[in-house]
Amino acid sequence: MQADNKKRKKWPWIIAIIGLVIGGIALTIYIDLTSTLKGMYEPIDREQSTKRESTIIFDKKEPFSVLILGVDEREGDKGRSDTMIVMTVNPTLKSTKMVSIPRDTYTEIVGHGTQDKLNHAFAFGGIQMSLDSVENLLDMPIDYVAEVNMEGFQDVVDAVGGINVTNTMDFTQDSFDFQAGELTLSGEMALSYVRMRKEDPSGDWGRQDRQRQVIQGVLSKGKSFNTLLNYRSVFHALGDNVKTNMSFDEMVDVQQNYRNAADKIEQLHFEKGSGQRMNGGIWYYIMDEEELLEVTTTLKQHLELQ
Repeated sequence: MQADNKKRKKWPWIIAIIGLVIGGIALTIYIDLTSTLKGMYEPIDREQSTKRESTIIFDKKEPFSVLILGVDEREGDKGRSDTMIVMTVNPTLKSTKMVSIPRDTYTEIVGHGTQDKLNHAFAFGGIQMSLDSVENLLDMPIDYVAEVNMEGFQDVVDAVGGINVTNTMDFTQDSFDFQAGELTLSGEMALSYVRMRKEDPSGDWGRQDRQRQVIQGVLSKGKSFNTLLNYRSVFHALGDNVKTNMSFDEMVDVQQNYRNAADKIEQLHFEKGSGQRMNGGIWYYIMDEEELLEVTTTLKQHLELQ
């Protein structure tokens, strides 16, 4: 009987110690997370999109949109946004829609007073000009923007322990042989995987689908327990390679209220446009107006604006 009493007396101490350990780990993660996310924050010169009547309230789980700019930085200049993906996030429908915009799209560069390739907006005016030009092209609000250093994005993939994708064709890129079927990619392999387009009969649209797979793979692995254990590497990779106008508090709200929206990701496509040479033989992608309207209408409906 006394032995049982001694065992019972031990349990409160064991539970207290476990509680202190868990609390210490949680506090450490919170401090690291706060520092990293605040380091990623880069405000832009506006309160909200001019195409919004009011700001997004995350506590009400209102749908929002984000522009992802994958930038290949070049020594001596700002680089080009060779990847431009618009995502709409709807937590009520538990879904995310995304569309890649061809980088050679001929459109107005807002704030520069020219018509040019859309990916040149970043070189002319950075995140702000890219955001304004994409909003103008799609005629819909873009609430947030994230600039991702594509050379460093491989660090993010490695930090989550690699990603799984489904490859649709055999091809070789940067000395890597990618076989059709299920693949596990390291960060360096993932970067090569999304860069290939010359061998793809679908051209840039095949590349867009590979971009979606990589993003979806990172989101999926980011929720795993193993990623939590390796959180320092994940935070470090994000902090070094991502800049966004979403504040720390907003990121916390999204994590709390929108996580289920990553369960279903639907890829939309721009594929009915045509190539045209202008301005001394430069090749541009000319949007098909009906397809542009169809895609933007779908995105607006997902944002519950129509």
